[in-house]
Amino acid sequence: MGTIYAIANQKGGVGKTTTAVNLAACIAEAGYETLLVDIDPQCNATVSMGLSRDQKRSVYDLFDGDHSLDDVVQPTAIEHLSIAPASPDLAGASVELPRLDNSDTLLRDALTGVQDRFAFTLLDCPPSLGPLTINALAAADAVIVPVQAEYFALEGLAGLLETLQMVQGHLNPHLTIAGIVLTMADLRTRLAQDVEQEVRSHFPGLVFRTVIPRNVRISEAPSYGKPVIHHDPQSAGAAAYIELAKEVAERG
Repeated sequence: MGTIYAIANQKGGVGKTTTAVNLAACIAEAGYETLLVDIDPQCNATVSMGLSRDQKRSVYDLFDGDHSLDDVVQPTAIEHLSIAPASPDLAGASVELPRLDNSDTLLRDALTGVQDRFAFTLLDCPPSLGPLTINALAAADAVIVPVQAEYFALEGLAGLLETLQMVQGHLNPHLTIAGIVLTMADLRTRLAQDVEQEVRSHFPGLVFRTVIPRNVRISEAPSYGKPVIHHDPQSAGAAAYIELAKEVAERG
């Protein structure tokens, strides 16, 4: 049986998509069948994998009940890695989904059977705690929380943890936190060191050992439609995401 991970944090700019794309690529590179599901209307994960925003079928179509996952999933240029792309239509989901029956579990229903086909499924969530993120949390086995190594790192985490508790209580009692990953860290600075210490002290045992550095190769890789391990496999960013993938596999 495979595992479904939601990559979530309602704060924007903390590296959710970067983590989802590069983690998926590293896992696939290790030979595991992997699915990346882009549920962010910005479509950044889709574009980062070299696809356009204008796909004939997208994750949006999974919410209407008339299309299956097979209608949406397509291969990528990376062996063992498939993607369910996003579309800008997802922007309307915050209005449309609450009007539908069982609106919080539509994605979970659409992903039925995915764990038999893919060892790892990664859900790239939008920067909000709206209906799309709730759907992802209802469908996931575990959550990976990217946190930027900056002054306001802990801001918003309380809200996310409250949402996780709500989802655990009402929609998905088996949901766990796989871990918190520090991103965009320049550990040469005192600020980043202090943030890391603070996050680790607040959440003992939950923070991944691997810290993702601030790295220009990570930042420029999406413009080439590639994960960093294919854009510059020798970079510090590539090495960090490979180590993070190993940790995720260790934690199960």
